[in-house]
Amino acid sequence: MHFRWIKYYTPLFFILGAFIAFHYRGWLGFFPVCIAFAGIPLLELLLKPNDQNLTAIEEELVKKDVVYDYILYVFFILHLIALLCFLFTVTQASLSLLDLAGCVSSMGVLCGIFGINLAHELGHRAHKTEQFLAKTLLLSSLYMHFFIEHNKGHHKRVATKEDPASAQLNESVFHFYFRSILGSYKSAWGIANTEMKKRKLPAFHYKNEMLQFQLIQILFLTGIAILFNVQTMILFLAAAGFGIFLLESINYIEHYGLSRNSIAPGKYERPLPHHSWNSNHVLGRVMLFELSRHSDHHYLASRKYQILRHHESAPQMPTGYPGMLVLAHVPPLWFKVMNPLVEKYSKRQ
Repeated sequence: MHFRWIKYYTPLFFILGAFIAFHYRGWLGFFPVCIAFAGIPLLELLLKPNDQNLTAIEEELVKKDVVYDYILYVFFILHLIALLCFLFTVTQASLSLLDLAGCVSSMGVLCGIFGINLAHELGHRAHKTEQFLAKTLLLSSLYMHFFIEHNKGHHKRVATKEDPASAQLNESVFHFYFRSILGSYKSAWGIANTEMKKRKLPAFHYKNEMLQFQLIQILFLTGIAILFNVQTMILFLAAAGFGIFLLESINYIEHYGLSRNSIAPGKYERPLPHHSWNSNHVLGRVMLFELSRHSDHHYLASRKYQILRHHESAPQMPTGYPGMLVLAHVPPLWFKVMNPLVEKYSKRQ
């Protein structure tokens, strides 16, 4: 019980893999990508999922254990160190296109797992310091508007047609990319502007959080260009873009084809466990800080990652999130596997 937290250091493999990618040349630069999209999916085909929940007593002890928070802080620091190493590495003139591609894709994996996913966990916390850490991580992926849209938009509109981050039945991941990225950005502006209106302030005001985020990101990119060079800035943009597409791929699989019932014009039933796809495959769970227990996260968003629960009513994916990400990028196979499951779980409700 006392060492239950150790498993959440498993994502260190990605950090170590990135440092290998930054230090060595050739195909070793793609080490983290191979772990994420080949190694883990293959292992999860062999390992059985674990749907056990903590007992009430265990949950209370784990919930209060600050070690789980410290783990997030450690990865926050390691991610920023990795970002600095990436910037210094790709600034070298001696790197080949293969070397640069390896570095960019490896940093992109970190941007997705830590720059956005870790920020997702910290962004749900009530403490201002942890929210600041979340925004800093999102800056490292140039996706700061996620802090606004996810918490104040997605969680309210999840599993409805009004939510750009909820994939519709028969929608391919490639179509979803454009709809979710553009729609979420537009939605974040709408939320921020509405908040300004409630405060009786103009939309173009320094207190508008979306305006702040854009200025911070522009200054960050400018700083990289000045301290390193323009090419390094462009390569960082590519890594951040890789992380964004990784995040949006996860958004795609989390609610594909699921929908909440309308109870009145513009109003829907409360998000319940059966409105999110769940996965109890252990490797994907610990690598993504229990993100794949997504049904419980949407049922009660304030629950910390270490106490997220399995619900019998939650639709279960055939494998872990890493493997489902790979499957999603082959639309005919994705539809063949997932559409019957959508129908199956829809009939249960």
